[in-house]
Amino acid sequence: MTESIKILMIDDHPMIIEGYQNTLLFTKKEHQELKIDIANNCDEAVALINKSVNQIPYDVLFVDISLPPSSDGVMSSGEDLAEYAKSVLPKAKIVVLTMFNESFRIHNIIKTIDPEGFLIKSDLTSSELASAFQAVLNNPPFYSGTVNQHIRKSLTTDIVIDEKNRKILYLLSQGIKTKNLAQHLGISLSAIEKRKKHLREIFEVEDGQDETLINKARKTGFI
Repeated sequence: MTESIKILMIDDHPMIIEGYQNTLLFTKKEHQELKIDIANNCDEAVALINKSVNQIPYDVLFVDISLPPSSDGVMSSGEDLAEYAKSVLPKAKIVVLTMFNESFRIHNIIKTIDPEGFLIKSDLTSSELASAFQAVLNNPPFYSGTVNQHIRKSLTTDIVIDEKNRKILYLLSQGIKTKNLAQHLGISLSAIEKRKKHLREIFEVEDGQDETLINKARKTGFI
């Protein structure tokens, strides 16, 4: 019996989408019939998602995280788009693809989106994409090697850090100065200093240097 699978691929690089599309069509099972739609930005994706809600909903969405913002500014990236898709297409399976491999981003994507598939592009091969697609359909979730490594690292450490402190570590690692963190985090500078003091205690940073804190956080998989 033929299984019809409706797919939406979202990426702002047409050649990448063409590669994904060809891989899936070439490696699909004999009983599978794939209907693939393509969107190159958030606006096109939202239009197709909304249309599918009232017609035939998508079964699988491949979402690139590094998408330019929507024209109305409501969505700033593919992360926002994936969250929206989850809310309006609750039965659809979301496959996130990204070049980001920092622990904070991986942790945040898993927590906010909880995707059925999570692939780091630098890990990706045609065979891995094909395996991920079948696993997402039949036995999700499917995480690529880099994602699994970060998950294992976070599970084997006794250090527990809340979301706000994870973001402080991430922003510091990106070169954001402490005096500018408040505008990114929505908390006061004094609250940030207290959190940084706590982080230095957790990671046993004795010299008080941000660079030392970042290096120790990176070694334990928190960045």
